[in-house]
Amino acid sequence: MAKIARVEIQQVDLAPKVARSDAIQAFLAQETPILRITDTDGATGTGYCYTIGQGGSSVVALLRDHFGPRLIGREAEAIEAIWQDLFMGSHALSVGPLTALSLAAVDTALWDLRGIRTARPLHLLAGGAKPAIPVYTTEGGWLHMSQAEIVAEAEAAVASGFAGTKIKVGRPRLQEDIARLSAVRAAVGDAFQIMTDANQGFTVAEAVRRAGAFEAAGLDLAWYEEPLPAEDVEGHVRLSAATRIPVAVGESLYHPAQFRDYLARGACSVVQVDVARIGGITPWLKVAHMAEAFNVPVCPHFLMELHLPLVCAVPNGAWLEHIPQLDDIATSRVEVRDGLAAPPAAPGNGIAWDWDAIAAKRAFTPLVLT
Repeated sequence: MAKIARVEIQQVDLAPKVARSDAIQAFLAQETPILRITDTDGATGTGYCYTIGQGGSSVVALLRDHFGPRLIGREAEAIEAIWQDLFMGSHALSVGPLTALSLAAVDTALWDLRGIRTARPLHLLAGGAKPAIPVYTTEGGWLHMSQAEIVAEAEAAVASGFAGTKIKVGRPRLQEDIARLSAVRAAVGDAFQIMTDANQGFTVAEAVRRAGAFEAAGLDLAWYEEPLPAEDVEGHVRLSAATRIPVAVGESLYHPAQFRDYLARGACSVVQVDVARIGGITPWLKVAHMAEAFNVPVCPHFLMELHLPLVCAVPNGAWLEHIPQLDDIATSRVEVRDGLAAPPAAPGNGIAWDWDAIAAKRAFTPLVLT
């Protein structure tokens, strides 16, 4: 087997395609650390992660000073061993986002390298459970948008072939959320799915109150996402027992054991594991199969280019979230037809990087370790 001979680290900063705001923050920029791993046979795999405006330099420093040097000379196929060694070697910093994001850059690069070396696409390497997956859009439901704007965006999503749309909730008054969701439901009809996302903005009492009002309004919501702070498992238990709306969590969890706690206690009914925030493809698959054992669907958060093959790889994959963010630095696209997207057939992770565009946008000269 080939050993890792070279590690290259760089970063590009990408502006959102539309203004993005939710109940607790605005998404001002995507810092995107990119890691390239080349083996002794000359094959190269590319991985990446992201932040929403800060922390990218800290991820780069962790990769440069600690993770990158430990990769040189390792067997590139020993993906699980490498993940475990890096995690345990940085255990004083875990569990948390900076370690997880850095692990994800390494792990996604190694999986890409495996796919390229074996000439197999990620969705088959990881399981090959489904030929396509339903897609919903998030870009038309941000909290700062007016009711008229979110209705127009929802109608455009229907016309563009999406199967659903996500609407942010958490306006100052409950009646505002009800009015906005009701207007969207009236515009799109009963067959189109509406997801809601509170971005951890509520107390338990307020989350229960709004869930009851959403049910009473007959909105038929697909799920109620991140209604509470992610660390409040007990609150999610109470909320899940109080509502028939599926409760979705996952984008703010950073280790499979955190998902175990939610699933074992019945604190969620939709798992939204994020491949970057969980630490890569290796732990993502563990979470997905753990959810499968609990008969819970997986509807991953963000990073649609990586999540498309992954959500098609597992039998409980249910939805793909559509948020374009790599269009400026990749030539490949997620194509939605009749509400569905099929995974790429290209070997590896299926992202066709535009290296000229990356060179023009990178934040610093690439760092090379050998």
